[in-house]
Amino acid sequence: MNALVTGGTGFIGSHLVEELIRRGYNVSCLIRTKSKLHWLEGFPVSLIQGDCRTVEPLKDCIGDFDYIFHLAGITKTSSVAEFYCTNSKGTSNFIEMIAKHNKKIRRFVHLSTLAAAGPCKDGLPADTSAEPEPVSDYGKSKLEGEQCILKFKDDIPVTIIRPPAVYGPRDKDMFIIFKMIQHGLFPHWGESYYSMIYVEDLAKAIVDCAVSDKTIGKTYYLSDFNIYSNCDIADTIAEELNCQYLKVRVPKFLMHPIASISEKISRHSIINSDKIRELNFTHWVCNSDDAMRDFEFDPKVCLKEGIKWTANWYKIHKWL
Repeated sequence: MNALVTGGTGFIGSHLVEELIRRGYNVSCLIRTKSKLHWLEGFPVSLIQGDCRTVEPLKDCIGDFDYIFHLAGITKTSSVAEFYCTNSKGTSNFIEMIAKHNKKIRRFVHLSTLAAAGPCKDGLPADTSAEPEPVSDYGKSKLEGEQCILKFKDDIPVTIIRPPAVYGPRDKDMFIIFKMIQHGLFPHWGESYYSMIYVEDLAKAIVDCAVSDKTIGKTYYLSDFNIYSNCDIADTIAEELNCQYLKVRVPKFLMHPIASISEKISRHSIINSDKIRELNFTHWVCNSDDAMRDFEFDPKVCLKEGIKWTANWYKIHKWL
């Protein structure tokens, strides 16, 4: 089977590429000119130069793939326009081209995010029956991307995945939290609650859902079935690093000024105004029962184990 992965050089995408290769797929990755390829080194992957925002040059090769996994996207930027250009317009361009030039495709899997649905305002885990109410431009742009995909669901067998917080080896965002706790500090602006999933569990589930007929045209949340507070996460990291930390209370009225300063330092900082909009809400949790029913979703890695493996990877690669 021939599979194409967009976003294959990134954190989640590179783990998906490995999982596909383990299962015997012939894997190609759509990469931009400036993409860093170190996570793909040593793997039998074909590279196709291109960009989902300018897809016309790809029309001659896109018809060769049985499975297409669309993971490319922007998760953090200080540019609102960049969110919509990539996550919405780029996705629209890509799915339109596939509809025109690939008549044999068996599945198109689109990786979205819990942010597209928004926070759980009643505290109950989100399921697909709830009307999406994203609160950030990242979430809104990803929801628009989903809507672009679903326009073609009568012509292309599509499946949408909305993971919550994803962590594991190679993740630069969670690494920031590890590093702060290692230095004895953990910023705290009130108790918050999160669903999470270890990246290898997510990669396996993405492939599993692609080969099940029951998942065609549907959207799924994928988590490890547990709910963690921000303090649960910090305590688990501190225990694994064998260190103690001071909980530094950050008043919410200071969060936007801090984000503004961070954005001036780096356009793609995880601490930005858009992310602060999400952090103002306390419950980012989801329900994965549909995935259990439709394709026997069965995550294996709990938070304690996942944090241990992630910490070990950071140490081996001298991030910590």
